[in-house]
Amino acid sequence: MISPDPGSFRDPSGRVFIEDDRVLRAIYEMGRDNFEAVQQAGILDALIAKGLLVEAEEADAAAADELEPRPAHLLAHPKIPFISYPYEWTFSQLKAAALLHLELHLEALNSGFTLCDATAYNVQFRGTEPVFIDHLSIVPYEDGEIWAGHRQFCMQFLNPLILWAKRGVVPNAWYRGSVEGIPPEDLAAVLGWKDKLSFTVLAHVVTQAKAHKHALKTETKEKIVKTRKLPKRSLVAMLEGLKSYISGLELPGGRSVWSDYAEDNSYNAEKRAEKHDFVASMAASVQPEMMFDIGCNSGDFTQTVLDAGAQSVVAFDFDYGALERCYSRFAQSGESVLPLWLDAANPSPAQGWANAERASLGDRGKIDAMVALAVIHHIAIGRNVPLDMAVDWLIGLAPYGVIEFPNKDDVMVRKLLANRKDIFPDYTEEAFLHHVGKRAAIVEQKKLGADGRMIVQYRRK
Repeated sequence: MISPDPGSFRDPSGRVFIEDDRVLRAIYEMGRDNFEAVQQAGILDALIAKGLLVEAEEADAAAADELEPRPAHLLAHPKIPFISYPYEWTFSQLKAAALLHLELHLEALNSGFTLCDATAYNVQFRGTEPVFIDHLSIVPYEDGEIWAGHRQFCMQFLNPLILWAKRGVVPNAWYRGSVEGIPPEDLAAVLGWKDKLSFTVLAHVVTQAKAHKHALKTETKEKIVKTRKLPKRSLVAMLEGLKSYISGLELPGGRSVWSDYAEDNSYNAEKRAEKHDFVASMAASVQPEMMFDIGCNSGDFTQTVLDAGAQSVVAFDFDYGALERCYSRFAQSGESVLPLWLDAANPSPAQGWANAERASLGDRGKIDAMVALAVIHHIAIGRNVPLDMAVDWLIGLAPYGVIEFPNKDDVMVRKLLANRKDIFPDYTEEAFLHHVGKRAAIVEQKKLGADGRMIVQYRRK
């Protein structure tokens, strides 16, 4: 069955549809000439060969016949394993996505083409590797035209990176609340005067913010665009300058709260080995095609499930320092792991137009299994979510999985309770096992050491 992707509707020249294990891109009459020019020039094949653009081939006529109106062309793409959004990425992921976007634009210009927009949502990750997904964004270049996606690139790539690197402010919550990104006029208001001494910040943030305010007072932006000319060499220089500047951006120094958790936790090497064996046993028995690692930290147990047979893992954590380590680890190994930021008590919702343009965490595909280690106490005690509701949410993520439960004697739980009243009488091992047993079959349960944490493997009913 072919169904329209609810996030694809803004471009009248085409629309994306989903059919089983492939993505279909309909190209309508409005987009035919641009697409055929791009196709005949061979630029699509060249970008695909370089790994910058997702693969595409002409779909069968039978699929095109099912669509109304019938498209002039219908492309078939392989599915991205798990769709993610820029407000879930680490600093390094956003930086990699920005550099990919600039590289693809420069390659297109070299062949006489350009990009008609610059949205970060046109980049997705396959594991730790970014790839551009919108073939219709590539259009013939007209001499002297300005960069139509300049402001959009700044809002969705450059500005969040500057805020992160220069002010040490993580932009993800701001970005998620304003899905179009961070406007230059907002960023300019929070930057220090030293930050504004940079030519890039001055040109792409401060000047653009002033120009936007001036345009609102005087004439429409469309009228200004029509009167401006930008020589191709100047556009290339602008893109190259941004590429150089973004390549040099780094995170502020310092460690995060949980980034060293793998080396500093409440269980010894023997208990840790037991846990690795327990998790590996579940992954080996289920052989998941896609699984979640909730609270992945630097990815030790992510590696365990991969070694045991998981094909692909989406690794979530709340701590950006831990996620950076996880991303670096699997970027080097090349294994299929996608690290993403997650606030388990406030996961990414369905939002955008009609609350469907950006899918919620639970609506982005079939997940075969999950592990949630050292997580449930942060939800139940750290965020005051009743234990039964926390168990419900975790088990609802996947039909098979492993959940670890630290009781109130655990060092990490005592830290959570150190400066607050214990209002959690139902946070007990017995209650945890009861709640899991109501929702799933407990395949196996084990104490990590005589006085350690309880760990269970479940199979959802």
